[in-house]
Amino acid sequence: MTAIIAAIIGAAGSAVGAVLGIVINTKLISYRLEQLEEKVNKHNNLIERTYNLETHVELLEERVKVANHRINDLEEEHHSSYADNKYYKEI
Repeated sequence: MTAIIAAIIGAAGSAVGAVLGIVINTKLISYRLEQLEEKVNKHNNLIERTYNLETHVELLEERVKVANHRINDLEEEHHSSYADNKYYKEI
């Protein structure tokens, strides 16, 4: 009879230990998943910001090209107006 009681107490202790282990492990996994989700969200935010910055840089590069083209056109116009000037030719 004492052997049966000892076996029941041992089984109950093992069951309680297993359940506590599962609960603690589940909480740890849940915590680690939350931390991983935060890192993924930060990474996704960084990727989104990088994409927006790249788009903005492309726009600025295009504006610089247009500005340089306009400057070149103005310089050519300025130089050609001096070449057409009869006073400039005499000097």
